[in-house]
This record gives sequence, C-alpha cells and structure tokens, in this order.
Amino acid sequence: MDRNFWPAAAAAAAAALSVLLLTTVAPSSGADSFLEPYDLLYNSGVQAFYSGEYADVVRYMEAALSSQAEVRSTRVRCRLRCQDQHPFDDTFSELRFFDVVLHRAACMNRCIEDKLGAQSLHKVSEDVAQDFHRRIPYNYLQLAYQKLKQPEKAAAAAHTYFQANPEHVEMGPNLEQYRDQQDVQEVHFVDQEARPHQHSFTEAVKLYDVGDYEGAIVLFEEALVEYYTADVECRALCQGPQKFEGHDHVQYRYSLHELISDHFTQVLHCEHECVRDLATRPGRLSTMENYLPLHYDYLQFAYFQVDMLQEALECALTYLLFHKEEEFMTDNVDYYREVLGRDGSPREKADWYLRRHKQEQQLLLAGSEVMGVTYTEGNYWSSTGGRNDTRIPSGTDGWMEYVPISDKRDVSVVVPQKVKEGKSPRWSEWESDWKGGPLLYDGVQLVQTSADLNGTQRVLLDHVISEDECAELRQLAHVVTMGGDGYRGRMSPHTPNEKFEGATVLKTLQYGYEGRVPMKSARLFYHVSERARRIVESYFLLNSTLHFSYTHLVCRTAIIGQQDHRNDLSHPIHADNCLLDPDANECWKEPPAYTYRDYSALLYLNGDFEGGEFIFTEMDAKTVTASVKPRCGRLVGFSSGGENPHGVKAITSGQRCAVALWFTLDPLYRELERLQADEVIQALDTQPVWGHGLSINPKDEL
Repeated sequence: MDRNFWPAAAAAAAAALSVLLLTTVAPSSGADSFLEPYDLLYNSGVQAFYSGEYADVVRYMEAALSSQAEVRSTRVRCRLRCQDQHPFDDTFSELRFFDVVLHRAACMNRCIEDKLGAQSLHKVSEDVAQDFHRRIPYNYLQLAYQKLKQPEKAAAAAHTYFQANPEHVEMGPNLEQYRDQQDVQEVHFVDQEARPHQHSFTEAVKLYDVGDYEGAIVLFEEALVEYYTADVECRALCQGPQKFEGHDHVQYRYSLHELISDHFTQVLHCEHECVRDLATRPGRLSTMENYLPLHYDYLQFAYFQVDMLQEALECALTYLLFHKEEEFMTDNVDYYREVLGRDGSPREKADWYLRRHKQEQQLLLAGSEVMGVTYTEGNYWSSTGGRNDTRIPSGTDGWMEYVPISDKRDVSVVVPQKVKEGKSPRWSEWESDWKGGPLLYDGVQLVQTSADLNGTQRVLLDHVISEDECAELRQLAHVVTMGGDGYRGRMSPHTPNEKFEGATVLKTLQYGYEGRVPMKSARLFYHVSERARRIVESYFLLNSTLHFSYTHLVCRTAIIGQQDHRNDLSHPIHADNCLLDPDANECWKEPPAYTYRDYSALLYLNGDFEGGEFIFTEMDAKTVTASVKPRCGRLVGFSSGGENPHGVKAITSGQRCAVALWFTLDPLYRELERLQADEVIQALDTQPVWGHGLSINPKDEL
C-alpha cells in the first residue's frame, strides 16, 4: 500500500475506535466557553417566525448559521491538527498503530470539546442537516428582513437561498422586486454561502469570456488553490461517524478488525466522493462534468494568449493526466513543444492528486469483494458535457478556434476562422439552408427557421389554425379554464401581476359530455393539439413517434392596477427539461425538472394584448436571441433542453391565450389524461350513444 494512505487509514480507524477506547483516555477538563447547538437555535428561529417576532427570527437564524459554520470548521481544524501532531512513522507495528490511534482520538476529543463543549450536544437530526444543506434558514431570514424593512439584507438572504433552490416558484419574482427598490444595489445580491473554489472559477470564466486573460489566470490559479484546500477539508469531515448500512453492530458484535475494516472502507468511500462534492453546485444533484481538468484547459489557452508558453505547456500536460487520448490537447502540446524547443512537466499537485484517487479506487474495488458489497468504478473525469471552447491547433499556420456544440448532434469541428461561440459551424451552415420536413397541412407557412431565430432546433410557423378556430378555442377557454390549474391552485404562479388559468384536454371533454360547453369545441381542442404534434414531429424529422407529455389550454391576464413600473416577466426564463443555472452556464437535467420532455410548442390563439412576447435567451437568461410576437394561428416549436432557454415578457394589458404542448420520445412518459382522452374520442367516433357515464378523472397538477 502507498505510504500516502496511512494518515487516512489511521484517521478512519481512530474514529471507529473512539467509541470503544475513549473510556480509557482522560476526558477534557471542560470548556469555559459553550457554543449553543445550531439545531436548537434554528428551532427557536422557526418558532419566532410563526409568532411574528421577526427581530428574534433574525437573531436566532443568524446565530444558527454561525454555530453550524463554527462546528464544521472546528471539526476540520482539530482533525487535521491531531493528524499532524500524531503521524504514522515508517516503522509499522500493531502496538505503534494503536498508540497513534489512541493519541489522535484523545487529541481530537480535547480539541473539539475545548471549543464546542460536549460533542453530543452538536449531533443534529437528518432533517435539520438537510434544511441547512438546502439553505432553508435564508428563506426565513429574507422574509424576516422584509418585515423589518431591511431590503438590502433581505435581498442578500433571498439571493443566497435562490442559488441552491433555482426552481423555487416565488423567490425569482421576490428578487426582481428587491431589485426595484431604491435602497437595494447589485452588490447586495451576494451568495453568503458561496464555496470559494467555485466562486473563483465562475469569476475566472467571466473574465476569460471577455478576453481578460491575465485576470482570468489569477482567478483560475486561486480557484485551484482553493479547490485543493476544499478537498483537504472535505476529507477531514469524512473522518467522523459513519452509517453502517445493513448492519446492526450491537447484535452482531463485530470483532475489532472487522469493525475497523468496515468503518475504514466507508470513510475511504466518503473521501473518494469528495471529487463529486467539490464539483457539485449548491442544491444540484449533477456534478459540473470535467470540473477539475477544465481549470487546466482554460489555463493552457489563457497562458497561450499572454505568450507564456512554458506555463501553457505545463497546464496542457496536466490536462492530459486526466484525458490521455484527448486529441485537441495532444495537438496543443505538440505545438507548444515545437515553438519552445523544449519539453515540460505536468503539475506535481495534480499528478499526486490523481494517483491518490486511482489508488483509492483500487482499494475500494478490492474492499468491496472482501466485504461482499457492490462498488461500481465511475468515470470521475468525464469530458462529455464539459467545456468546449477556444483551443489552438497543431502546426504553424496560425491559430484556430474550437467551436462548442450546443445541439444534440455529435459534431466536433475545428475551423480556421473565428465562429460565434455556442454554435457549431457545420450544423449552423446546414441549418441556415435547411427548411425542415413537410408541414403536412395546406396553408401552414414557415416563417422562421432555427437560423432566423439565432439558435438550434427552433421553428416559427403561421396559419396552423384559422381565425374561426382561434375564436372558438378562446370562447372555450373562458368557460373551462380555472385559476391556478396545473399549479395546485396558485392563481399567480409566475408573477403576482397576472392571473393564470388553464384546462386539460380531458377536463374539456368532460365539460362537453356534461353539456357545459359544445362537444364540437372540446373536440376541436383535442384535434388542434394533435395537428400541432404531427407538425412538430414532421418538421424536425424525428425518427420515432412524438408522444404527448402534457397538453394545456392556458390564458394569462394582466391584473388591472398592478402594471405601473413593472419590469418582471410573465414567465421567468427557464428550460423545459432541465434546471437552468445561468451562473454556471449549465442546465441540470435532474428532478424536479421534467427530464423526459424532448420537444415543446406553443400555439397562440390571439394577439390583441400588450406585451407577452415569447423570447429565447442565451444560457445567461439575460441575452435575448429571438423574440416572437403572438398572433392567432402562430406556432413556435423547439427542443426542450438547455439549448433553448425561453420565457414570456410581461403582459401589461389584456389577455393572452395559447395551447401549450410538451412532448416526449419516451412512451413510458406519455400523458395519462391524453390516453384517456383518446379513448373518449374513440368512443365518440364509434358509439352514437354512450353507456351510463363517462369515466373521466381530471388531473389538476402539472
């Protein structure tokens, strides 16, 4: 075994043995100071909130956050200090091993209790731990500061909470309201829980994107230092108590060596997973793929831009430690060597880090066989989905730019000229001349293609339905739609300045069966949505059937008296099958997003209102790439992923109605109500008179 593993092994063993052996070690003489447990402070803050004592809410919640941070930093500091004070030497013996274990355990117990008091006081429930992980205290704080008329502090708390909960329906509009207040400046929107290594990386990318390569280099280098520091802290936190899943150690009474082995394996797995933890943004399940190698990728090109080729070569070689066969980087290395006339070496820190990671992986695989558990070796450095950005070529004919891919096609092209970032030249050139598949119905007019809409997998069509059909569906909507339908009854789910109403196909057919609306109109809604589905499927030349995922007849109405000085959106910028994260320039395909949705469409029923334009944006959720003015019979269709962030501008006067459609290529996620509606239509077409009733169970949740 590599010597580097002995500190981790000893620390893990110490934590496992502490329960058994600390009774033989003299406890701390007692701490003069006492840190109040953060779960008690948090509970007091919650109680104060529901009692309307908002000053106490602030006092307790701020104290709880401070206490939780102090507990974490103390555990890290003490574990690292005791590890350094009681190291393992080169000479191994069983007595020496347990001597170090005992001294480390005693050292950590004294160190932590001198600062925190009895450690048992700071054990919190899983529910409380999850609340702090999800930043729930900041939600209470923003509401309390709002009540106390301290908008700048409320804005900071709201922003901090929103970073980990971007899907929260009300927080986005709240932040826009804070921005409108005179006392609130942009500097107040600070993530108070930002992880230093991720913050530095994000800021470095911003400088890189605007061509400030010298500034980007400084921040990327800082991000690397902070990353490796965060890794040390993460691994130290792994040395605490572990959950022995599937084992009852009181009943089984494991032998000492079995107990050590079991615990050490779980600690090692926790330390190994720090790679994922450090690459995961708050509130997300998915990691930022290729996160650590990307630092060296960015740096090699930034150093190239400022003519520091030796450093560029060093970073390029470091990147190749993670991706040995990456062709573009191999070409870059050859280029640097040719120009410099000499070779270089990868960075020692990254080399050691990667070797340790691989050795841990081997140990876990071996340990899983011994313990009879399953461990799957993962690819922690996957380059798919990572940064596709500017590179230099091999050769001496000047430099070229690697163009990132933003659509679903597997296209990798290096071209000898600058191309707008975010667009594949091969796909864009093809799309600029491509008019799509057949539109199937007479009179349907292609207005704009993806190229015209400055994106990929987009289309704008007119005359999908007639003026008479629009009028009939609007009249239908006035009767069947209900406030908050699809949003658990929330009348204004996206903005407090508009009323939202909706209805499903099945509910409409039920109204037709009951005689509350003409069955002809209910059937029109059904058939129009099917027409839109067929057009989208045909235009995008899909090779498999496109199924309905959700069908909704919706109207948004401007609330009179609430439109002055309004600058929010009718529907905030989002993507339909992933969680848009503008700061990270990512879209996370994970719950609660509807990850199974593949294509979306909106069929408009009118245009006699003010505002309400449909907009596409870049991933930053700010830069508008295309705007669509609704009108009767107009359809906008697009793929549902992060390549197509979109939203709706504020409706400031009148009512905007449309048929909203989401589709999936996976038949497992077909809309249940649509299948029931199919049966109803089939019964209508084949049986003049039905039985004693119609089995319809409308679903009122999106």
